[in-house]
Amino acid sequence: MTATRLVVIPCAARKLGHPAQAGELYVGSYHRACRAAADTLTADGGTLLILSDLYGLVPTTQVLQPYDMRVGDPHAVTVDKLREQARELAVDQAEEVIVLAGRFYADLCRKLWPHAQTPLIATGMGIGRQLQRLAAIRDGRDPRHFS
Repeated sequence: MTATRLVVIPCAARKLGHPAQAGELYVGSYHRACRAAADTLTADGGTLLILSDLYGLVPTTQVLQPYDMRVGDPHAVTVDKLREQARELAVDQAEEVIVLAGRFYADLCRKLWPHAQTPLIATGMGIGRQLQRLAAIRDGRDPRHFS
């Protein structure tokens, strides 16, 4: 089954101290803001995945062990692994991809989905403006309409 809308959000450095579903494991405020906006974008259907530095593309229901890894670490997930996971999750041919994340994660996703929309990486958009944009998406008042 091919997802028509795929929303990808980043993991977070702050995590619970015990194994949990990915949708609960990450407790950082930026991740939570991305998650709330993604929930709005997938409320009428679609797929939500978290891009984990260690585990790659994971559904929110997948149980993960907590870990300490940062973007760019030597053992971080690779683009090849992400491609393989996208095929396994049947999202490699997603018609619409929205990446609610900063530049590093957006750039990784664009290697899989060159057509991905990345509403949080506009020129000069710092963390404050990103959080405002996420709140607007969450509340359905974002001026950009996602088709």
